[in-house]
Amino acid sequence: MAEGKREGCILETRNLNVVFSKKQVLSNFNLAFKHGNITTIIGPSGSGKSTLLRTLNRMTDFIPEAQVDGDVLFHGRSIWGDDVEASEIRRKIGLVFQNSPVFRKSIFENVAYGLRVSGWRDSGKIEHQVSESLKKVHLWDRLKDSLDDQAFRLSREQQQRLCLARALAVSPEVLLIDEPTGDLDSGATSRIELVLRDLREGHTIVAVTHNLHQAARLSDITAFLYFGNLVECRDARTFFTTPEMKLTEDYLTGGILGDER
Repeated sequence: MAEGKREGCILETRNLNVVFSKKQVLSNFNLAFKHGNITTIIGPSGSGKSTLLRTLNRMTDFIPEAQVDGDVLFHGRSIWGDDVEASEIRRKIGLVFQNSPVFRKSIFENVAYGLRVSGWRDSGKIEHQVSESLKKVHLWDRLKDSLDDQAFRLSREQQQRLCLARALAVSPEVLLIDEPTGDLDSGATSRIELVLRDLREGHTIVAVTHNLHQAARLSDITAFLYFGNLVECRDARTFFTTPEMKLTEDYLTGGILGDER
């Protein structure tokens, strides 16, 4: 597998191909992600957006019919290197699924879950990390006096932010987020987008969204996938105002049916 790192990039794909049961899902995919940026991935349903996220942190290891070729580099090293532990990759490159479920545990134990799995035993350090993670997602002031309550009783918005806090607790460098606001209303969507913008300073964020308005609001860089192929990737401001590719323009203006606009 390849070695080497592009300037300023923490994570990148090189000639990445993913096949599920003989169906090509990603084709010769090359994309680099810079620290401190939010990159949004857009494209019609079935274009490989969620598969890309799962490949970036080796979740495809759990899919027997998945065949992966090419490479993903993290700090210039292959995530499939002989000396690389998949569990460590998943800790450093966290993934928050669309509608991630909270565990049937307390609010505190939901956030502490990854720390305990990683072997943390010092209760003071765990408490500190839980509080810091909840602060990052703007939940600490609201929940600090109810940490023993069951997490499933929280609102849908709070559950989504709690899942972000759970991912943040183990100190990932990269956050992969599949549909960060899903079926939430506009107010909840705005608040979660604010959280993500705040997190950008200390993380590399890659977010899949079907909502073009959200992509325009949220991203520094926008990438357009069309059935496994990377059509265009540019600074978000110019991407949405002056796309280079006709296919991109057609998608942005509704000439290609599929996702919400």
